Amino acid sequence: MGTESPQGDAELLQAVREGNAAAYGQLYERHVAAARALARQLVRSAEVEDVVAEAFTKILDLVGRGGGPDSGFRTYLLTVVRRTVHDRSRVESRQVSTGEIEQYDPGVPFVDPALVGLEKSLIARAYLSLPERWRAVLWHTEVERARPVEVAPLLGLSANGVAALAYRAREGLRQAYLQMHLGAPPQRECRPVLGKMGAYVRGGLARRDSKTVDDHVKACEECHGVLLELTDVDRGLRVMVGPLIAGPMFGGYAAALAKVMAGGGAGGLLGVVRRLRRAPRQQQAMLAGGTAVLVATAAGLLLVSDERPLRAEPPAFTPVAQSPATPDPVQVEAPPETPVPVRAPTPSEAPARVPPPADPEPKPGPARLRATIEPLGALVRAEPGMIALRLHNHGGSPSATLAADVRLPAGVTLIPATKGGPGFAVAGPVRMVDGWSCRPAAGGARCLRKALAAGQGTAVFLRVAVAGEAPQSKGPSVLVAAGGLRVRARAEHGVRATGAPARFATDGRVSVRAIGNTLLSCPRNAMSCAEARRRAGTQRDNDLWPMSALDLDDRPETESSSGAALTLPKGGEIVWAGLYWSAAGEEAGPIRLRPPGRRHYVTVRPADVAVRELPPGPVYQAFADVSDLVAGVRRSGTWWAADAPMREGAARHAGWSLVLIVTDPEEPYSQAMVLDTATVVGGAARRVRLPLGGLTPAAAPARAELVAWEGDADLQGDKVSLGSGPLTPVGGGRDRANVFDGSAGGVAELTFGVDVDTVSAELGVDPGLTIVTDKDVVLFGVAALSVRARP
Repeated sequence: MGTESPQGDAELLQAVREGNAAAYGQLYERHVAAARALARQLVRSAEVEDVVAEAFTKILDLVGRGGGPDSGFRTYLLTVVRRTVHDRSRVESRQVSTGEIEQYDPGVPFVDPALVGLEKSLIARAYLSLPERWRAVLWHTEVERARPVEVAPLLGLSANGVAALAYRAREGLRQAYLQMHLGAPPQRECRPVLGKMGAYVRGGLARRDSKTVDDHVKACEECHGVLLELTDVDRGLRVMVGPLIAGPMFGGYAAALAKVMAGGGAGGLLGVVRRLRRAPRQQQAMLAGGTAVLVATAAGLLLVSDERPLRAEPPAFTPVAQSPATPDPVQVEAPPETPVPVRAPTPSEAPARVPPPADPEPKPGPARLRATIEPLGALVRAEPGMIALRLHNHGGSPSATLAADVRLPAGVTLIPATKGGPGFAVAGPVRMVDGWSCRPAAGGARCLRKALAAGQGTAVFLRVAVAGEAPQSKGPSVLVAAGGLRVRARAEHGVRATGAPARFATDGRVSVRAIGNTLLSCPRNAMSCAEARRRAGTQRDNDLWPMSALDLDDRPETESSSGAALTLPKGGEIVWAGLYWSAAGEEAGPIRLRPPGRRHYVTVRPADVAVRELPPGPVYQAFADVSDLVAGVRRSGTWWAADAPMREGAARHAGWSLVLIVTDPEEPYSQAMVLDTATVVGGAARRVRLPLGGLTPAAAPARAELVAWEGDADLQGDKVSLGSGPLTPVGGGRDRANVFDGSAGGVAELTFGVDVDTVSAELGVDPGLTIVTDKDVVLFGVAALSVRARP
């Protein structure tokens, strides 16, 4: 004998539309804990129940008018809770009237102004394109991480039925994501492989078909990028869709909901109506904004105990002035509209005839902190690294003094401050200390800072050392205390076997720039050399020439020299500058650098040197921090470099690059970091992927400056990707299948064996930089990235 499944949310909603008040009571009992968990992240404790009551009442009104959700009640409710808080704050600050608030459906998907652009991400678009029932099961199982047995009553299924539905929904999400990822029809040879991608990711292909996919993605960078992104789709739900539905405080909501559900208990629907009756008249007016039937319907729930249809009663109070027209039924699948806060008009200087009575200023809500901690780039064995701790106060009041206890993975230790340089870097306003002080502590570090103002963020970047024998383990974690407030965060990744650590990082209105040039070229008097330097002809590789010193500055004291033009953003300043140079040989020495408008060169000595083996022989990459020198110039113009240690001859290279992080008043609040890694790409290691940990990008393109050595213009097959297929560089031949073609920012001519390329692309859920070479062997040196940050 079978067991009858309980009514799911879809059946209960239909019953409410048919006038069954008890059905809405069941919906309330099922979801009130989630509504309270989110409301507690957004308002003071005293306001939580009012917000919850208002949200449930709005949905009841919408459902009674034929609108509202069909089955995904939880996500709809969370959206209404957030919108309710947003509306209340706008009314209290007199940005809009209650009448204006009610001109739109509060259940339409709402994008927090702090997260504008998130809804445009591929994973969010794919999720929102799914049937509502699929979205509901993915939200409960993947985002809220509820067990099938807990989700079963909400969907009116058995636990096994929930698992089966979740399986189909995940597959549907992958297919939707795949279609949005491609955008345009794929190449003919890619179509059969792309059709098998979903089954490949879930492990459902036969061995022969799996080998077909493996072989294809090894040679096809477009499909390799698609495969990486599809693998991250499940994680992307929590990373992207979670904040899209629950807002910036999604992490706090998820933790609070898990705690509440573990303890059990919800509340009671009667409390909603009782609170409506006790609410101040101003709040009653807010609740009445759409239609007088709203209150009559809610009050009717007290009087009806069976399933008889609800009857409309006269309003318990006079509603605010509004349009007499009855709103049309809500179309829940309408595209989301981002509400734009409207500033209150500036008061006239002329005195008002009858000044309105002053309302008491609303008390600000408490401080609400959100913390993240992530390695920047990657923590790599036997390499120094950086860890970013970021905090944001989403509350209405300043926090108490901040104390952050950071736990580092085994084998990772804080580099303490020394006379040679700080052991930590900070970012509040760019290039300011921002009040942080950090010191080593048992198991990690302890950092202190003054109170964080409401609506403000701060970041501290810890410099760490990773032992050569450090085990691969969980990432660093942090406990932040601010008075009685406690916030925890943990990084997903810890020490990795491969990758590139960050050299420098900062947050603010910042962007990255890079220029460079070669110090070797074909002999000027040789036939076809002039043609090759114009990027023409068939002899554009340093393998085809006896490379000789290039000396362009017309100064007798230099033996080799070249320049590159740097253009700074208007009003921009230098935050950080690093000089990199590379050439054939095992010993790196000093290089000379001359700023724009200066007559004399400055000798720059290497702080770090890496030596690697390429087919022609050993090569080096050297680095020096030149931030103070470059910041003191404060102007655009041509930078010159000269006399780096190098060898002449066939298949030799020598060159330099100046990599910068600069402020840009026109940029949104962004994150920027520089990774340097002397990594050989090609031959046995034809594909290298560098994790870009520590970035929390919004759905906006990132700018990347890439520095590589020994690339050849006439050897095809050099590709780079940020997760969405091969990218087209801004300069050079602009060939996405030949990125490292002897082109450098700030220079028009061919730069033999030196590449400084700019690319741009939207980052995925798990950002990474992939470099592939089919024929050439290059030394990849530097990646500098900047991307608009997601709060």
